Amino acid sequence: MTGRTHDLAAVTALGAVVLSLPPRSVTLATVLVALLANLIGGITPDIDEPTAPFWRNLPIGGLFGRFFDKLLGGHRFITHSILGLVLFGAGVYALLEFLHPIMPRVDIHLVWWAFMIGMVSHLIMDTFTKEGVPWLLPLPLKFGLPPLKSLRITTGKAVENLLIFPGLAAIDIYYCSTHYGQLLSLVHHYLL
Repeated sequence: MTGRTHDLAAVTALGAVVLSLPPRSVTLATVLVALLANLIGGITPDIDEPTAPFWRNLPIGGLFGRFFDKLLGGHRFITHSILGLVLFGAGVYALLEFLHPIMPRVDIHLVWWAFMIGMVSHLIMDTFTKEGVPWLLPLPLKFGLPPLKSLRITTGKAVENLLIFPGLAAIDIYYCSTHYGQLLSLVHHYLL
């Protein structure tokens, strides 16, 4: 999937979780940092690809991208597995613990969950692509849905651009329109 599809999938997944399990209390700072963390989580698995949008947006990102590509075993290796989820989850949690003193109004647990939801959404979306995902690394098996590779999505092609991306946008519009009262209540109760 392309970066924009992963971004939208991450936000869609986060919205579904928040509407299903609304937090008891949340600050505006937490909402903003959690949304940023969710978007970062949505593209984190692709840090193993030197040409990923994450690296293109940094001044010397190409250099770092090539380094991480080699360090992490190439594209769709450790960062696209349950092992990668655990490692990145632990690393991000440690980073949030370290940063918490300079952002005391931010609930780092909610931010961490937002990051992890973004990361998991990335892996789920990539499971539907022709390449599949090595969920059980170090076992050298790539999993994909549907099981027949010829029926899976080719990244950046018509099915993704004309069905998947608009489908995710439609889900977001549906959630917002059918849960408008709940969303408004959350905004009034928690943010105002």
